[in-house]
Amino acid sequence: MTADAPDAAAETTAPLIIAVAPNGARRTHADHPKLPMTPAELARCAADCAAAGASMIHLHVRDEAGGHTLDPKAYRAAIAAIRGETGDRIVIQATTEAVGRYAPAEQMAAVRELRPEAVSLAPRELVPEGGDETAAAVFFHWLEGEGILPQYILYSEQDVARFDDLIARGVVPAGPKFVLFVLGRYTPGQRSQPNDLVPFLTANRAGHRWAVCAFGPREAACAVTAAGLGGHARVGFENNLLLPDGRRAADNAVLVANVAQAAALLGRRLADAEAARALMAGGGGS
Repeated sequence: MTADAPDAAAETTAPLIIAVAPNGARRTHADHPKLPMTPAELARCAADCAAAGASMIHLHVRDEAGGHTLDPKAYRAAIAAIRGETGDRIVIQATTEAVGRYAPAEQMAAVRELRPEAVSLAPRELVPEGGDETAAAVFFHWLEGEGILPQYILYSEQDVARFDDLIARGVVPAGPKFVLFVLGRYTPGQRSQPNDLVPFLTANRAGHRWAVCAFGPREAACAVTAAGLGGHARVGFENNLLLPDGRRAADNAVLVANVAQAAALLGRRLADAEAARALMAGGGGS
């Protein structure tokens, strides 16, 4: 762990960031009638999830045909609607997910035009092995210089090691970051288990502040495990439509509320948006 890394003991009592990922890039109303797709639906969902305990929304937007898009105009419409419902009470995190439609240069250009409050970034997409590290380095350093809050998405312990190498070589700015460990992405049926977290924690030698997301009915168990170990959590219909007992969740807010209620038993108070912004920027754990 580096000298600037968050203290592990302090992290277990730091406010818990619960992010909601309410839709993702591929699911539609055919998957769940309460999956939000339009700006108005996203705004209502954000307000409900904020009331349930979420301090961040991981935002995907759609084109006129309902497909995944990184179009800044579509983002601005959704962001304006969410702000109209929630004010500053929730962090709005844009995605850069490619979904086979966007090349790294296009992903980075979309973020430069949008200049979101926060953004999620998958190094394996934006700077793949053999990719243009110079362009990625310029982009990553620009992000932090602009005060945009990045979260780096890591899918395996190998991703963690490579991410640390990118930091060591200056492609990503120095210092511990806020990362998302994706549990169970490559397991059969994409059904995550809490013990999927262990390899990530073992690999996290740099002491990055971390959150998890998970697939399937044990999503809440994974989130609560993370909360108990000092991490943070992302839940929602992007990865999971089910309650722990296997029944379909009524909406995204129910998934948020389940984790929020469990956090109280762990002694983790919930982060509000102001605390979430500070934590994501590396601004302390209490």
